[in-house]
Formats: sequence, structure tokens, C-alpha cells
Amino acid sequence: MLSTLLKAKLHLATVSQAELWYDGSCAIDSELLELAGLREFEQIDIYNVNNGERFTTYIICAEAGSRTISMNGAAARRVQVGDRVIIATYGQYNEEEAARHKPKLVYLNADNSVERTANTIPVQIAS
Repeated sequence: MLSTLLKAKLHLATVSQAELWYDGSCAIDSELLELAGLREFEQIDIYNVNNGERFTTYIICAEAGSRTISMNGAAARRVQVGDRVIIATYGQYNEEEAARHKPKLVYLNADNSVERTANTIPVQIAS
């Protein structure tokens, strides 16, 4: 049996562009892709923190070092420039792989610079 687990995420990326008539779906700075272990044409889920929209699309590469997060085509209708989004991808792992799996988590500042990276999320404390 395979389990579907979080593979990687860009946490709180800021949408820098929204291009309704551009070919492709979500352009991401290729340096961020490399850091998170993401690849061009990979399926991603996007969770818009500002408005609650959740949708699935795929990655295209944006210029290295540009800090670009651009929603293109139909995805541009789900965001506004300046919205904060979580970009996540998942993988399927057998029991042995799942037991040792650690996701690549990249936490971003408002300008899409890297705040920190991690491979685990702290246990949530009850309030």
C-alpha cells in the first residue's frame, strides 16, 4: 500500500504577478524550486491564505533570483497580487519510504526571500 505524504511546500509565498493570458499556470523562481526539490511541470496545490481559495495547477520556471510567484491562466482568477499562498506538492511512498520521509519545507518572507527551511513541523500546542 502507498501513503500520500507532503513532499515539499513553499509556505506563505507572496503572489508577485497574475497573468490571465500567459501560457502556463504557476511560475516560480527556479532557485526556490531547487531549494524545495520541486520541478517544472510538477502538479501543485495552492492554498490562498487571504481568501481561502484552494486549487490544483502545475509549475513553470521563472527567472532565477527574481523571487517571482506568478499565477497564470485560469489560476490568475483565484488570486490577487500581494496574496499570501502556500504551494504544496505530495508524493506516494511505500511503508519503508514513508517511515523515513522528511518533507522539504521552505518558509518565505513577504518579498519571497527565504526566511528558513525545515523538514518537520512542530507539534501544535492546544490553546
